[in-house]
Amino acid sequence: MNNLFFIKLEESAKRNQSRLCVGLDPRMDNIPESIAGESDPLFAFNKIIIDAAAPHACAFKPNLAFYEAAGEEGIRALKKTLEYIPSGIPVIGDAKRGDIGSTAAAYATALFDYFQFDAVTLSPFLGEDSLTPFLKYAEKGLYLLCITSNPGSADFQVPNRLHEQVARKALQWNASGNIGLVVGATKPEFIREIRKIAPELPFLIPGIGTQGGDLEEVLETAPDSKGGGYIINVSRGISQPPGQGDLSHRATAAASGFREAIKGKGVEK
Repeated sequence: MNNLFFIKLEESAKRNQSRLCVGLDPRMDNIPESIAGESDPLFAFNKIIIDAAAPHACAFKPNLAFYEAAGEEGIRALKKTLEYIPSGIPVIGDAKRGDIGSTAAAYATALFDYFQFDAVTLSPFLGEDSLTPFLKYAEKGLYLLCITSNPGSADFQVPNRLHEQVARKALQWNASGNIGLVVGATKPEFIREIRKIAPELPFLIPGIGTQGGDLEEVLETAPDSKGGGYIINVSRGISQPPGQGDLSHRATAAASGFREAIKGKGVEK
């Protein structure tokens, strides 16, 4: 793809030999006491995770909800986090925005002009006009929710086969080559179906680890014709790594382990 975000992503993936995307979702109740007393604990926590994971990751993905929940301090921590992430590693703003008209335009301005994310996640269920302000940023990446990893996807998405409709529409809307799809790791059978409809669209795959997604099953279904075209997101598995002792060492081991597990199962040609 010729889109600047996806070019940057592939360069990062090759440089670090990684298809691991690391979620940056800090919560005060999960921050160690040794960090909680600092003047900016959210950023201090993120800094440790970034330093630990950067050599092993192809992208970072902050979820805006965790920063918005902390108010002004959270927004400041997010801005500092974005400035701290190494420039060669792209950043995906996990916003899941979806609205129409001037509201959608305001969301696009905030995410791309103010926060300057390289890509964002979006809800496509309000239709094409809700995506138009984002599509105007042709150099940015747009990951559309296609099939989500949560149990509630069984309420509307699964019985109505919405993943098929979203995948087909994404192909129609992809004039600038900047659209990818969010496909949940807990639905590998649907990943296979989506890949048949959209054989070359990039996938962002959450749901490995805590949510129960099976990495081996995902890597059998996710790759495009060249064996790439996907990234696997891990959040709590790295920011809340198992064991005791120094968080930095445990997060480094977790990020390295996930990268090697993905690489070991991968089929990239």
